[in-house]
Amino acid sequence: MMNENYLLKLYHKTLKLPFGRALFSRIFAKKAPYFSTIKPTIADLKPNYCELTFKKRKAVQNHIGTVHAIALCNGLEMAMGALAEASIPKHLRWIPKGMTVTYTAKADSDIRIVASADENAWKPGDLPVLVQGFRADGTLVIDGVITIYISEKPTRK
Repeated sequence: MMNENYLLKLYHKTLKLPFGRALFSRIFAKKAPYFSTIKPTIADLKPNYCELTFKKRKAVQNHIGTVHAIALCNGLEMAMGALAEASIPKHLRWIPKGMTVTYTAKADSDIRIVASADENAWKPGDLPVLVQGFRADGTLVIDGVITIYISEKPTRK
């Protein structure tokens, strides 16, 4: 894949190593250190799609023993960020603009997060990235959209 961007190159390179998925996930989580708090594993990454998982454990639970809403949102934001970095054309840049979520069921198991975007939407302006989280049994526990603002990179002098 000759036109692959830096993040996809790193992803595919680390997948060839022992524990490569875990290694890549740790490297990417360091981009925003709070991502590490959920101990995520990026299960799949390609242009316009990212899937990650994280375990239900004491550190991400709330007072009733389910995965905390902020841990869920943290997973949504990490998946969106990986998708954006793996997808955006080189002449553009992105920044998060807003997030809307609905909690649809108790998050009482390990969590799988999926982020997806329209491949034709990478142009200046707002881009909605669909983000969802699922329990181990496939039940949707969080449903949302993270809007990112896309702009041209400034020309270097």
